[in-house]
Amino acid sequence: MNTPFVQKLFVGKVKKVGNPNATKSMEKEWESGMFKEGTKEKVWLSTTGLVGDEVADKKNHGGPEKALFTYTVDHYDYWQNKQEIEAMHAGGFGENLAVKFMEESSVCIGDTYQLGEAVIQVSQPRRPCWKPARRFKTMDLALRIQDSGRTGWYFRVLKEGYIQKDLEFTLIERPYPEWTIANCNEVMYVKKDDLELNENLASCHLLAENWKQTLMKRLAGKESTGENRVFGPNKQ
Repeated sequence: MNTPFVQKLFVGKVKKVGNPNATKSMEKEWESGMFKEGTKEKVWLSTTGLVGDEVADKKNHGGPEKALFTYTVDHYDYWQNKQEIEAMHAGGFGENLAVKFMEESSVCIGDTYQLGEAVIQVSQPRRPCWKPARRFKTMDLALRIQDSGRTGWYFRVLKEGYIQKDLEFTLIERPYPEWTIANCNEVMYVKKDDLELNENLASCHLLAENWKQTLMKRLAGKESTGENRVFGPNKQ
C-alpha cells in the first residue's frame, strides 16, 4: 500500500473577483479565500488553520473544525476529462492540502494522523458550496461534486506545528472505520430517508458539530433545502 503524502501545500489571502456591475450571478463580484498559491516553505499550522491563510465567509468556512481542507489530486483528472472543466487543476477547489493515496473511501471520521510536527484529525466531509461554481463558471458544480462523491474533507488540529509539502501521513488512530467520508456523503445526500442511519451518523462522537446539527434537523423534519449553499446569492 502506498503511503499517503502532501503533494502540494496551498495558502492564500481573500481576493475579490468578478465584475461589480454585472447582472448575471456567474459574472458578479464576489470574494473568496479559495484562490490559494502553492508553497514549498514550512508553514505553521494552528488550531484554526495555516498562518497566512484566510477565508472570506467566516460563518461557513474556517474555524477549528475546518482548519485544513484536503483534496485528492487524482480527482482533477475526473473534473478535467469526464466533466470537461479543463481549467480545473490542483488547488482549484481552494484546498490547503492536495494529497496522494488518500480518498473519500479510505479516510474516516476521527482518523488521527501525525503530519510533520502537527497532529490532525478528520472532522467532516466538505459540503460543496457555490464558490467553485463561480470560479469555473459552472452553475451546478456543487451538485456535480455532491453526486460524484469527490467532496474532499476537513481536519481539526490536535497539536500545532510546522507542516510542508511532501510530508507523509502517519495514521495514529482510527476509531470509526465504518464512517468513511464516502459513507458520510451517502447518508447526507443519498440515504436521507434512512432515519436509523442518519441517527447513527449523528451520534458519531468525533463528527463535526455542524454536521450533527444538520442531521438532527433532518431527523426533526426541519432540514433546509440547501439552495443558497449550492447556488449562492442572487441566482440567475
